[in-house]
Amino acid sequence: MYVAIITLGIIGALSALILFFISKKFEVVEDPRIGLVTEVLPGANCGGCGFPGCGGFANACVKAEALDDLLCPVGGAAVMKQIAAIMGKDATEAAPKIAVVRCNGTCDVRPRTNIYDGASSCAIAAALYAGDTGCSYGCLGLGDCATACTFGAIMIDATTGLPVVDEDKCTSCGACVKACPKKIIELRKKGPKSRRLFVSCMNRDKGGVARKACANACIGCSKCVKECAFEALTVTDNLAFIDDARCRLCRKCVTVCPTGAIHELNFPPRKE
Repeated sequence: MYVAIITLGIIGALSALILFFISKKFEVVEDPRIGLVTEVLPGANCGGCGFPGCGGFANACVKAEALDDLLCPVGGAAVMKQIAAIMGKDATEAAPKIAVVRCNGTCDVRPRTNIYDGASSCAIAAALYAGDTGCSYGCLGLGDCATACTFGAIMIDATTGLPVVDEDKCTSCGACVKACPKKIIELRKKGPKSRRLFVSCMNRDKGGVARKACANACIGCSKCVKECAFEALTVTDNLAFIDDARCRLCRKCVTVCPTGAIHELNFPPRKE
C-alpha cells in the first residue's frame, strides 16, 4: 500500500516538473501594451478597422511601425490619440467618414417588373436573380444592411424602399458596406458641417436603358464632368463618380445633372 502511494507521488511530481518545463519552453509573452490599447478601444468588435475585433486591432497597433494606416472608425481621432500616446508615436488625424447610399431608385421612379416571394434577405435574393425592377444594380430593399449595423444607424424607409442612414449614429464601421450584395453603400468623407456631394446611382447600363429602368438613374452624359473646374468628376462605364478628395462642394454639377442623380446633403437652401 505504501509502495503504491510513494510511486504515485513520484509520478505526480515528475509530471508536474515536465509540465513546468514545457510551459516555460513554449511560453508566449504578450506585450503589455496590447492590454493597454485594448482598454482604450470602444469594444464594439465591429471589424470596421479591418481586423478581427478590438483585440486584433490592438495587436496590429503594437506591432505596426507607424499608425498612419490604422484607424478605429468607432473611436475616431480621440481614441487614436490615446493609442498614439501609449505607443509613443504620432497619429495622423483621418477625415471622418460616413455611409452613403448610392441608389435613388425610389418606388415611384423605378417600376417593379415582378414580385419577389423568397427569403427576406438581400444576399439570397441577389444570388437568385437580378432584382424586381428593370435596374439590376439597384437596392433590393430587404434590409441586410440594417441587420448588419450594430449601432442602429441604418433603416429601410417603408415609403421609398431604400436605406436611410442616421448621421448621428453612424460610426463608419463599414458593416453595412460589406453586407450589401449590390455594393450600393459606400463610406465617404463626412465633409465640413456634414456637407457632401455624391452620385446616388450605381447603374452602368447605357443612358437610354438606365433611364428606362429608373427615372433618377445616371445616364453617363458627362455634363457634370464638363462643369467641374476641379476635375473631381469622372465617367466610367456610363456612370459618374465624384472624388471626395478633389471635390470643393461648389454644387455646379448638381444643377446640370438632367436626372437629379447627384445628391447634395446638409447644404443651406440655394439663393433664388
